[in-house]
Amino acid sequence: MNTIRILIADDHALVRAGISSLIGQIDNVQVVGEADNGRETLKLIKTLSPDIVLLDISMPEMNGLEAVRRISREHSDVRVIILSMHANEEYVLQGLTSGANGYLLKDADQLELEVAIKSVAKGHRYLSSGISKHVIQAYVRRTGALNSGKKGSSPFSAVYQLTSRQREILQLIAEGNSTKDIARKLKLSVKTAESHRTELMKRLDIHDVTGLVRYAIRIGLVQA
Repeated sequence: MNTIRILIADDHALVRAGISSLIGQIDNVQVVGEADNGRETLKLIKTLSPDIVLLDISMPEMNGLEAVRRISREHSDVRVIILSMHANEEYVLQGLTSGANGYLLKDADQLELEVAIKSVAKGHRYLSSGISKHVIQAYVRRTGALNSGKKGSSPFSAVYQLTSRQREILQLIAEGNSTKDIARKLKLSVKTAESHRTELMKRLDIHDVTGLVRYAIRIGLVQA
């Protein structure tokens, strides 16, 4: 069996160290790199060519959900397992509809981690044993609605109307970055960054920074 190459992405160094230690005890699985945000994750995928990315949702600059969308689009051969402490319906649905191949709760033991990695490596989808049946059923309903073009009433629904760049800017605004800061981090002109910000507010029908911050917290882009 070929060795499964793993990239760990989490903004907590101790969490990465713990996961890496557990993986080190699994046969034919190797950690090839670590990242502390979504943007760095995308860079390391290009240089390290991992088979699977273990990805936290809540990370600075680019959160895990946006990173999953980018990975699915730009690196379709790389599989993603979301690692999260959130078992509630909306987080799981967001993760799966963003393109994740698995969703594993952070309280999983080493055996479940091994099963998740090896299942996803074989092309299967893996959902943590802590995720209830009704969440899985909701995922099936949600994907059916999305595929048919229907829009839901959940606060998450508006996220699907945003471009990748707008979601990125929403997170940076919620993290306290000014328009100039955003322009610098994304290598854009200030005018372009301001244009994206204006269109973002228009699409969400939220017209002040405080409202954007509240919305970003509500859907889990950033933590309060």
